[in-house]
Amino acid sequence: MDDLFKKFVYTGVGLVSTTFEKMQKSVEKLVDEDKISQEEGKKLVDDLFKNTESKREEFETKIKKITEEVLVRMNLATQSQLQDLQDRLAVIEAQLGIEVPKKDEEAKSKKKAPKKEAVQA
Repeated sequence: MDDLFKKFVYTGVGLVSTTFEKMQKSVEKLVDEDKISQEEGKKLVDDLFKNTESKREEFETKIKKITEEVLVRMNLATQSQLQDLQDRLAVIEAQLGIEVPKKDEEAKSKKKAPKKEAVQA
């Protein structure tokens, strides 16, 4: 879910970046044609950049809130909730003296296990 959120934000940032570049080219064209002064053009671009940055932050905040609401409605655990459970489980396992192999160890043991060959009759 976090990857989906990041992709969504990056798409929005890419869209804003493209729009910003087009706006900057348009302003440069107006300056070249002496329709506006260079200072006015710079002010327009700076204002657009500041406005875009504040809107981006607002957009990210809204998207995070919506994502969290969807997770709650779907009754899905967040990454931090899962990490809390893993931490609690590790404490309980340590108290009980249970040694659980780590993921890397499990993967290695699976690779080392001999494959059973088909028995021919």
